[in-house]
Amino acid sequence: MAYVPGVALLAALAVGCSAGSDGSASDADSKPGGPTVTTAPPGKYRTLPAPCRAVPGSTLKDLLPGVAELPQQQQEKAFRGSPTVTYDTDRKVGCSWKSDAPDSTRNLSIDFERVVSYDPAVSDDDRARTLYAKKETAADLSGVTTPPGPPEKPAGSAAGEEMGTGKPDGGEGPADPSPSASGSTPGTASGTPGAPGGGSEDLRPRVLDGLGDAAFLDDLLTRAGSTAQHRTVSVVFRTSNVIVTVRYGEQPALVTKVPDSKELQEKAQALARKLVEVISE
Repeated sequence: MAYVPGVALLAALAVGCSAGSDGSASDADSKPGGPTVTTAPPGKYRTLPAPCRAVPGSTLKDLLPGVAELPQQQQEKAFRGSPTVTYDTDRKVGCSWKSDAPDSTRNLSIDFERVVSYDPAVSDDDRARTLYAKKETAADLSGVTTPPGPPEKPAGSAAGEEMGTGKPDGGEGPADPSPSASGSTPGTASGTPGAPGGGSEDLRPRVLDGLGDAAFLDDLLTRAGSTAQHRTVSVVFRTSNVIVTVRYGEQPALVTKVPDSKELQEKAQALARKLVEVISE
C-alpha cells in the first residue's frame, strides 16, 4: 500500500470538493427558469347593491304613475318592489315594480350582474366586457335602419286626394297628411322610433355615450292579437365588472294608443345614470 503524505491528501480532497461545488453551480445555472405566472387583477366591485332599495322613492313615483293615488299600505307595497329569485346574491340580483293607472300600466325592472372570471389569465373586467359585447350584438343595433319618409304624391293622378290633401288632383290644400288623432309622429305611430331628419330626435335603438364604460339602448314595440301595444325600453350598461340592465315599459289602456317612445327612453336613461352612482357608493 502506497503511502500518501498528509499534505498531499488534504490538497487532493480540497481539489475534489472545489470541483464538485463548481459542477453543482454550473448545473443549477444551466437549468431554465420556470414560467412566470401573472394573475389578472380582480374586478373593481366585490359586492352588489340591494336592488329593491337602489331606486330613490321620488324616482319610483315618477316612473310608476298611479301608485301615489293608492292607499298608504298599498303604496308601500308597490314601491317596495319584488326581488328577483336568484341563487347567488353575490353575483346577480334584481328587482321589479308595477303600477296600474286608469290610462296605462307601467313595468320597471333592474338587474345587476357582477362578473367574475375564473381564468387567472383573464381579468374580471375583460370577462365582463365580453359578456356585454354579446348582449349588444344580440340587440342587433346595426340592423336598425332609418324609417322611410312619407311617399311622394304621384303627379297627374287622383292619388293626392287619397294621401290626405283633402282636394282632388289640381286643387289647393295642404301637401302633407294631417297629424293622427293621437298626435304621434309617423315613425312612432308605426311602432318605429323616429330617426334624424327635419330636426326630429333620433329615438332608434343605439349605442349610448357617457353612461358607464359602455352602454346601449333598445326599444321594442310589441302587440299580441287585438290587445294594446306594449313598448319596452331597455338600457344596458357596463361599469368595470358589473353589468346593469334597466327595463321600463308601458301598455296603454286604449288599443289605439301607442306608448311614447321619447318619454320612456328619457326616464330609463335617467334611472340608469342614477344606478351608476349607486354602484360606485
